[in-house]
Amino acid sequence: MKKVLVTGGAGYIGSVVVRQLLDKGYHVRVIDSLKWGGDALYDVLLHPSFEFLKGDVRIQDDIDKVIEGMDSIIHLAAIVGDPACKKYSEEAKATNWEGSIKLFESAEKAGVNKFVFASTCSNYGKMADSDGYVNEKSALNPVSLYAELKVQFEDFILNKHKDSRMCSTSLRYSTVYGFSPRIRFDLTVNEFTRNMVLEQFQEIWGEQFWRPYCHVDDLSRAAILVLESPEDKVRSNVFGVGDTSENYQKGMIIREIQKLVEGEVKYVAKDEDPRDYRVDFTKIKEELGFEITKTVPDGIREIKKVVECGIITDPYGQKFRNI
Repeated sequence: MKKVLVTGGAGYIGSVVVRQLLDKGYHVRVIDSLKWGGDALYDVLLHPSFEFLKGDVRIQDDIDKVIEGMDSIIHLAAIVGDPACKKYSEEAKATNWEGSIKLFESAEKAGVNKFVFASTCSNYGKMADSDGYVNEKSALNPVSLYAELKVQFEDFILNKHKDSRMCSTSLRYSTVYGFSPRIRFDLTVNEFTRNMVLEQFQEIWGEQFWRPYCHVDDLSRAAILVLESPEDKVRSNVFGVGDTSENYQKGMIIREIQKLVEGEVKYVAKDEDPRDYRVDFTKIKEELGFEITKTVPDGIREIKKVVECGIITDPYGQKFRNI
C-alpha cells in the first residue's frame, strides 16, 4: 500500500483528493493547520488507511512528524487566491514560499519518490494576444502575490532542483468550482450560482476577461494521475490542468446559469483585475491521457441543488470563504 502525504488535506481541493486516494487503496496522511476548520474530514477520520496531524508546513517539527515513511506528496497547503494572499501577505510568503521550500527539502532528505505541486494558471497573468491561447511554453506574467509565489516555487523545483533524486511535477490548475466537503462560495461559478438562486441577482465586472475552469473532482484526479504516471513523463515537468473547451468569460458563465435560474444581471465596467488568459490544455491530454469528467454546466447544476435543498443553512457564512 503506497503512502501519500496530502498537505492542506482539509481544504477545498485537498478533501476531495483524500477521498479519491482512499477509494483507490492508498494510505493517506494529512497535515493541515485547520485555518478553515476540519469538518471536511470528519467522515474519513476513522478510515483504517487515514492519518491526520494538525500542523503547519511553516514549522519544521510538524513536517518532520508527517514526512517519515511517505512515498509521495501532493502539496496543496497554501494561502489560496489573489484576494487572500493580498490580505494575508506575510502569511502567504511564509506558507506558499518558505514553508514549501522546507517541505521540499525535507522530502528530499526523507527519500520521498514523487512531489506534486499545486500551482495555478494565474501564472499567465494577461495574454499578449487577446485572441489567442497560452500553454506551458508561454511566458509567465504573474500580476498578483499569489501567482508570483507560485511561479517562484515552480522555478525552484523544476529548474533549480531538476536534478533532484525526487521526481517533481507542477500542475497549473484552472479556476476551480463544484461541490467539495469543504465547499467554498467565493469562487466564480459557485458564487454566481448561489447568488442567482438565493437573490435572483448578480453584479458582474470584467465580463470580457477569459479564465479556464475545471471541476474540483477533475483537478484532484490530475494530481493522482501524476503519481501513477511513468516518472520519465512527469519528472521536472509542468502541466496545465483543464480542458481547452472550458475557457469562459464571466458573461458566458452567467448566461449558462440563466439557463437554469431566473434573475437580474448587472454588468459594471471595471478593470481592477488585470488577469486575462485563455489556456490550451493539449499537453496533459496527449502526454498523460487526462480528460475531464465534468463541465461548467454540470457544476452549476451541482451547486444549484446544494443551495436549493437548504442543507447549508448559512451559505454566506465566513467559513465558506477564504477571506
